[in-house]
Amino acid sequence: MGQGHLLAPSAPLGRMLAAGRLASIILWGPPGCGKTTIARLLAERIALHFEPLSAVFSGVADLRKVFEAATARKLTGRSTLLFVDEIHRFNRAQQDGFLPYVENGTVVLVGATTENPSFELNGALLSRSQVLVLHRLDDAALDCLLVRAEQELGHTLPLDDDARAAMRAMADGDGRYLLNLAEDLASLPPSPILDSAGLAEAVQRRAPAYDKDREGHYNLISALHKSLRGSDTDAALYWMARMLEGGEDPLFIARRLTRFAVEDIGLADPQAVVQAVAAWDVFERLGSPEGELALAQLVIYLGTAPKSNAAYMAYKAARKAAKSTGSLMPPKHILNAPTKMMKNLGYSQGYQYDHDDPDGFSGQNYFPDEMERTRFYRPVERGFEREVRKRLEYWDRLRAKKAE
Repeated sequence: MGQGHLLAPSAPLGRMLAAGRLASIILWGPPGCGKTTIARLLAERIALHFEPLSAVFSGVADLRKVFEAATARKLTGRSTLLFVDEIHRFNRAQQDGFLPYVENGTVVLVGATTENPSFELNGALLSRSQVLVLHRLDDAALDCLLVRAEQELGHTLPLDDDARAAMRAMADGDGRYLLNLAEDLASLPPSPILDSAGLAEAVQRRAPAYDKDREGHYNLISALHKSLRGSDTDAALYWMARMLEGGEDPLFIARRLTRFAVEDIGLADPQAVVQAVAAWDVFERLGSPEGELALAQLVIYLGTAPKSNAAYMAYKAARKAAKSTGSLMPPKHILNAPTKMMKNLGYSQGYQYDHDDPDGFSGQNYFPDEMERTRFYRPVERGFEREVRKRLEYWDRLRAKKAE
């Protein structure tokens, strides 16, 4: 259900089935989207021996037995579909062990993973497999799956429309979880019909899918950061709430929001980083759950603040220049001369004390003599940086006038 982009006649698996030949593939998708079911059905449709293996419970000895059996089976003219669940759990050496058997056709490998294959699987294995991305089941697919379950049971579940919708929402795109819920409710009497509240009493609510140390962690923090950058405050609040509901460390969020304040707002609103540090401090003082309100307030402040990455870009440009110019000395006129020898070498000679100038600005050059003057910081015409821009333009005019 819900994987038409792979199973339609013109889709990758549809074309393989039509040709009667199956290449090695990696099925990447969230829990309960049908990875194991698809593997079983592929083996059945193309008449391959289905050999399931779990990377969680298997080791080198298990792999050796599977490959020996597949080799013997191949001599009788029958190929093997080796399905490896949680294939990312195998280490690099174990993954390399698949390669000769995949290359010589002893097995057709179908691996299943919930983790990003580009991070978790060997490049050599990926180059010999086609990665297919499965989607979490949408509401329509879950509804169809629920109807099928009721057909298998021989009766409908005692739920009103709102409770059925709530049940699908609780599954959160996981078909296996939905079927487990249906199985739990199958023994209920036909009346009374349960509403959403009755359903909540009958089953335990599912925690949102969120792996704090894996890709879900990075996906959601990326969604939060980019929502703030796009000034979509409501979306940012939603993604932060998703992370907190999933058990993310609030201090990790506070740290990332502080980074956002200096990277994407900067001097467009100098108070942004002050607010970020204050919210961080408030959370550490109050703890959870009261402290989360300070983070919510910070998200609203950052989302509605004027945005500028001018300081961030200026720092990057300055670092690049620093690396490329090496160890150039500062001009001698801005070097201190605490000894007579240093004075004789010209240290501090010609330095103009800016406060003695009528404009409070000498216009002297402070870059190395061997380096051209470079503009790194380019403030935008937004927020407080509009005022900073005016100051820089004023000093540019004075510098040009004094250079005449």
